[in-house]
Amino acid sequence: MSGHPSPIAPNKDRENLESVVVRFAGDSGDGIQLTGGRFTDETALAGNDLVTFPDFPAEIRAPIGTTYGVSAFQIQFGSDSIQTAGDAPDVLVCMNPAALKVNIADLKIGGVIISDVGTFTDKNIEKAGYKNNPLEDASLKDYRTINIDISKLTLESVKETGVNKRDGQRCKNMWTLGLVSWMYERDIIRTVNWLEVKFNKQSDIAAANIAALKAGHAFGETAELPSSLPVFAVSPAKFPKGEYRTVTGTSALAWGLTAGCNLAELKLFFASYPITPASPLLHTLASLKEYNVTTFQAEDEIAAACAAIGASYGGALGVTSSSGPGIALKTEAIGLAIAAELPLLVVNAQRAGPSTGMPTKTEQSDLYLAVYGRNADSPMVVLAPRSSSDCFDVGMQAVQIATKFMTPVMILTDTFLVNAAEPWLLPDVDKIEAFPAQFRTDPNNFMPFARDEETGARPWVRPGTPGLTHRLGGLERGANTGNVSNDPDNHQKMTLARRNKILGIADKIPLQEIDLGDSEGDLAVVGWGSTYGSINQAVLSIREQGYKVSHIHVRNIWPLPSNLKDLLSGFKKILVPELNTGQLLTIIRAEYLANARGLNKVAGKPFRISEVEHAIKQCLDK
Repeated sequence: MSGHPSPIAPNKDRENLESVVVRFAGDSGDGIQLTGGRFTDETALAGNDLVTFPDFPAEIRAPIGTTYGVSAFQIQFGSDSIQTAGDAPDVLVCMNPAALKVNIADLKIGGVIISDVGTFTDKNIEKAGYKNNPLEDASLKDYRTINIDISKLTLESVKETGVNKRDGQRCKNMWTLGLVSWMYERDIIRTVNWLEVKFNKQSDIAAANIAALKAGHAFGETAELPSSLPVFAVSPAKFPKGEYRTVTGTSALAWGLTAGCNLAELKLFFASYPITPASPLLHTLASLKEYNVTTFQAEDEIAAACAAIGASYGGALGVTSSSGPGIALKTEAIGLAIAAELPLLVVNAQRAGPSTGMPTKTEQSDLYLAVYGRNADSPMVVLAPRSSSDCFDVGMQAVQIATKFMTPVMILTDTFLVNAAEPWLLPDVDKIEAFPAQFRTDPNNFMPFARDEETGARPWVRPGTPGLTHRLGGLERGANTGNVSNDPDNHQKMTLARRNKILGIADKIPLQEIDLGDSEGDLAVVGWGSTYGSINQAVLSIREQGYKVSHIHVRNIWPLPSNLKDLLSGFKKILVPELNTGQLLTIIRAEYLANARGLNKVAGKPFRISEVEHAIKQCLDK
């Protein structure tokens, strides 16, 4: 979208809202993520600010109709700044009984439930764990219910397209999208165009989906809903002028890495092995070949990491990605890059663990792994973006640090960040200052491990450069010469040199800023990564109640910013909310001996704003 999109003229009968939370839920085969994605695009084009939360089932092939296979997509959108996907839905769209069973506890009292009664058969009700049909007993008396036979109405809407019953039933997500789009004044024409392009080689499927979409919209348009149930209008948000697009963390990070490598005048070589939720980064980068990006799907995690290291040795920038279990497998190779002092980017899309854990659920539990999780003293830089759009800036920063200081850098995203979407003001990349990588070409007095006085980096030499023949490896190297050395004093010197190089980066990165509040007070709430929105909104709410609370969000996890200790000393107490059992908390306590306590959640879901608010008040009361 560009500037301020023209909104649909408001209907005087609609209830005007500043923001709303909608959750779509159904079986993993119901097209829930597609429905949510299209509604997100419609909402962005309508000019609302938004944040989404796609929630995938952990089971790959859960039995149809069971709670294990429920997929959900939540979106909060509004006319003001939106920073989270919302605590509780205002509207819950349930495509089957299992979806209702899993999600009903999250719905606001008085919220709207839209149910496909066609799926509430005795068999499906039993599969979901209900004893009785919840649509017919008193269990939903606290909510406003809209019971529609979506399955039947969808089949009726696609009759003229000639598709079979199975393909017709697959269109019910589009019927539902049409209805919800009408409820919130979304324009469906762009979804119609999108369907025509997506199914351009299957005209009957395209026609069926479009027919279902329009039928769902017309169902609302012709006032077939109960008149006592309101419809809603959400005014466009006031964005700064410019060109916008909706991005996920995956797309923003892919573009940030690509832009960073182009600013460094390097080819990007991305080597990866498929794993949830990291795989989409490979898919996205594979489509950017015209921007000097090469992608390689390796046979395993170790091969991917080693291929990326080889690319960096050859003068490109090697990048590899995975999630927790895969990062564990890459650990020895990462240690090789640290010992050889080569630039390497490692993207860790964190998920719930340990081991394979809950592959599709979000968590922040790889912080220890990132900062400490290698054999011997093996320090590396660790960065953590705060939002989907922030992944772009962090990607560029990682490229700059890795090439300037000749070191591996790990980027900690998570399942929520890589899948969540939000509007992003496109930057003018022509105005971003380039930082060309420096390669050694002068053979005079060349030594592979002679260090730059300012950065501590050793020289980067492309293989084949005349007069600069050298070798690298995992064995300890002699200071300056790079010869294999087992000398104890040399090992002490090299270990400290590698450590001091990383610690010295703290003086070269931006100082830590306060995101919200004053530089001193009763409580500092310190977060990192994807918890930003929940913490920021909670602190804002608490401050409006008169409390002296501030929000500090750390992007540079290791080394920590040089002024963070002094910043924290201005507060009586420190609260560290994390989606783990207290990993950044441990580091802050160890580094600063700070009076800090944690707020920890490991449920596979992001913090609710209310959870952080409650913890803040508890902390202040004590």
